[in-house]
Amino acid sequence: MPPRYPTKAFSYRFYPTTEQESLLRRTLGCVRLVYNRALAARTEAWYERKERLDYVQTSALLTQWKKQDDLQFLNEVSCVPLQQALRHLQSAFTNFFAGRAKYPNFKKKRNGGSAEFTKSAFRWKDGKVFLAKCNEPLNIPWSRRLPDGVEPSTVTIRLNPAGQWYINLRFDDPRELTLQPVDPSVGLDVGISSLITLSTGEKIANPKHFNRYYKRLRKAQRSLSRKQKGSRNWDKARLKVAKIHQKISDSRKDHLHQLTTRLIRENQTIIIESLAVKNMVKNRQLARSISDAGWGELVRQLEYKAQWYGRTLVKIDRWFPSSKRCGQCGHIVERLPLSVREWDCPKCGAHHDRDINAAGNILAVGHTVTVCGAGVRPDRHTSGGQLRRSRKSQK
Repeated sequence: MPPRYPTKAFSYRFYPTTEQESLLRRTLGCVRLVYNRALAARTEAWYERKERLDYVQTSALLTQWKKQDDLQFLNEVSCVPLQQALRHLQSAFTNFFAGRAKYPNFKKKRNGGSAEFTKSAFRWKDGKVFLAKCNEPLNIPWSRRLPDGVEPSTVTIRLNPAGQWYINLRFDDPRELTLQPVDPSVGLDVGISSLITLSTGEKIANPKHFNRYYKRLRKAQRSLSRKQKGSRNWDKARLKVAKIHQKISDSRKDHLHQLTTRLIRENQTIIIESLAVKNMVKNRQLARSISDAGWGELVRQLEYKAQWYGRTLVKIDRWFPSSKRCGQCGHIVERLPLSVREWDCPKCGAHHDRDINAAGNILAVGHTVTVCGAGVRPDRHTSGGQLRRSRKSQK
């Protein structure tokens, strides 16, 4: 049995020719139409006849749609992305019935869109990508090459709301990327004023990318609000707003990539709190700052990079009182507002910087989780706030 290698995906921006862009836009439009029609058919079948349609039945509907006179343009593009759209819809319903996602939504043109091509719909030759029905390869400025001897198994073309084209190449990576073991371990406390505080005492400032572009974004959105919706000028103004949002997103991701790569290279074990970001952004006063910090993306990057490079990422329980607990004696104060950035322990008199103390406590309890193999959380039924192991770990 051949060895099973980890699956990865590299993303590149590319610049299609006029003919390629015309074909790709038609392909995205057909994918969107098929997805929306199949979603409408499945919804109608359930509410009117209490029937559940699956992938096989929607695929049969696609065959019928291609025979209709008003849908003949579906035959002008590759059939593979259309079938993949039905498979993605099936996955969306599977996640919905399993309680992992909400009910699928209809795709909108202004969001761009994507189309997935399997091996039968593209050709990989001499490090170039030839899509179905395209005679010329895609113009891709390679920021990094695929590993030697590796060919992509799936190609996904994506158009973002800012009008930029991206291609994702999915492949099995046979390389051994595990880094040499190092001694340091670090605890991370995420925040708003400081993006993260390390248990070593180092504070990494929050770049606040949104604030850098706020004035430009406000001006562009004000201009958009004055245009008649659906007009050509409205579309131009919408594109300007989307480009600014894309710049904010790109700068945020670039900063997080550099930061997480540094943390992975310098530390063997990284310990962080498991935060419920979706619940935290419900606070209207902090929602924009939390979203701009990108805590969820930070944790996501740490997770897959730790897996790639042989590091250990430990998540402790979100209810652990890392900020309220004295790192010297273990005393837990009853109340510590966010406005209090430094405090003195009433029991031992130790002076604490709120964030550095929290990072040190996260590191300490993370070592306990690593040794015991269990989640740790505060015992709310004891006045001293002693630590106890979670119920799952006691089984």
